[in-house]
Amino acid sequence: MQASWITVPQNQLGVLRASGPDLVRFLQGQLSSDVAALGSARTQLAGFHNPQGRVIALLRLVPLAGDDLLALLPRELVAPLITRLGKYVLRAKVKLADDSAAWRITALLGGAAAGAAPLALPANPGELARSGEQLIACVSVAPARYLLVAPHAAPAPAGCAAGEPAAWQRLAIAAGEAQVYGATSEEFVAQMLNLDLLGAIAFDKGCYTGQEVIARAHYRGRIKRRLQRFVSPGSAMLEPGAVGTLADGRSFKVVDAVARADGRCEFLAVATLAAGAAGAAGSGPAGLAAEPLPLPYALPD
Repeated sequence: MQASWITVPQNQLGVLRASGPDLVRFLQGQLSSDVAALGSARTQLAGFHNPQGRVIALLRLVPLAGDDLLALLPRELVAPLITRLGKYVLRAKVKLADDSAAWRITALLGGAAAGAAPLALPANPGELARSGEQLIACVSVAPARYLLVAPHAAPAPAGCAAGEPAAWQRLAIAAGEAQVYGATSEEFVAQMLNLDLLGAIAFDKGCYTGQEVIARAHYRGRIKRRLQRFVSPGSAMLEPGAVGTLADGRSFKVVDAVARADGRCEFLAVATLAAGAAGAAGSGPAGLAAEPLPLPYALPD
């Protein structure tokens, strides 16, 4: 249990800044979430997909103003995403820029015994608060997880301890929250990453790139391969994009992974749902005898 509020730099994240009078209309036609419903006090996850419905990048949208927002995503994907999105701009009045150098992204984490927060925080997941030049996005409240987005010159929150670099990643994996990296870009259809369960897809909005495939999977077909959570039986380290076989013969591809204190590897991987128990690994002689771990949300039958 965390005894105080801790901060963890998120240097692996970059910032794509999108602005212009046609911003909402443009992004509404490209991203899977309902950008028109974002407003100025909300943050949301959104997927950018290829025409086959496969996830190119997963973004957290953080609005600055009505026609100006930041999209947080792995730094390695910012430039490729600008190139891909730029192909759809045409005559829309939208500007896309890599603004990573201008912003500092920090995770703020607090446990049950953390005490008073170092600044005024939004109360509910998906809410966005502002403190001077700092933007505060609430990701979850139990455990308390926030992303602080501030210009580099802005002061860091006072009275916080420095957390270990993997602290944020460990909680994100426990929450079943996928991330897309260069190694896994365009590997998975949206529902394989449980984006429909994480609020990153709006099925009642208009068309966007990849929408036809994603909607067909939602309304007409059962998704047989889903993001699931596992822990290795012994010391191991898996990387995003790594492939393997579970003990029951199911193949898997790693989406994200983090080392535990005991040397075991906790990881999210896309695998076929086990018959009778979604996410359960078998005990056969072949493959990785990974132990299935629960997700905080239910996978569809």
